[in-house]
Amino acid sequence: MNQDTLQKLVEKLSLEKFDRRFSHTASFNRRLRTTGGRYHLKSHDLDFNPEVLKVHGQDIFEGIILHELCHYHLHLEKKGYRHKDKAFKELLREVGGLRYTPPLQHQVEKPQWQYRCTGCLLTIQRQRRFNVNKFLCAKCRSRFELIEQE
Repeated sequence: MNQDTLQKLVEKLSLEKFDRRFSHTASFNRRLRTTGGRYHLKSHDLDFNPEVLKVHGQDIFEGIILHELCHYHLHLEKKGYRHKDKAFKELLREVGGLRYTPPLQHQVEKPQWQYRCTGCLLTIQRQRRFNVNKFLCAKCRSRFELIEQE
């Protein structure tokens, strides 16, 4: 899918589900990593993560488009457009959009470092490796030892 087909898809979904026109720009943004899409409050443009379309397919991607269109239309109507607002939750449920973006593969497979306290044998997991000579256990003030990386 290219920029033009994305723009047409967003305009079509906006007319079908919301009965309102989408008159701004929808584009792919390859720099998005942890989110499926983004609504810009000042310019009213929409950005979408192309990785979601590749990994999860057209149906999930359309759910994300509907989610961002909920932000768009509610903000322009000066209603509650944030995730916590009642109007947003109701409109999202009405149109059948996704509440959350499903995780992408690179988000799920993060390495985990396991450490064990040499005093009380407490086991902890961290995403980043740390220097065992610098830090002490908060319970017993002993040093940690690296067990393994998962």
